[in-house]
Amino acid sequence: MNKRGAGVSFCFMATILFSIRYISAAIFGSGVSSWDGGLFNAMLDYTGSTLIILSVISLGVGIVYLIMAEREK
Repeated sequence: MNKRGAGVSFCFMATILFSIRYISAAIFGSGVSSWDGGLFNAMLDYTGSTLIILSVISLGVGIVYLIMAEREK
């Protein structure tokens, strides 16, 4: 796989990790009878910050790979 493909893959992985955080919070609160913004923010806090950190790292690595691929050409 070339650097451009690796960069796009890392950016896609960052998108997946970022969306998994919201999906897991929604699954966690699926048994709640009434929803509001504060409750959903509490569920997001419950999921932790690991997915956000991994998403930012993955996005950074993907952007670096894309920049390196453009400089080679």
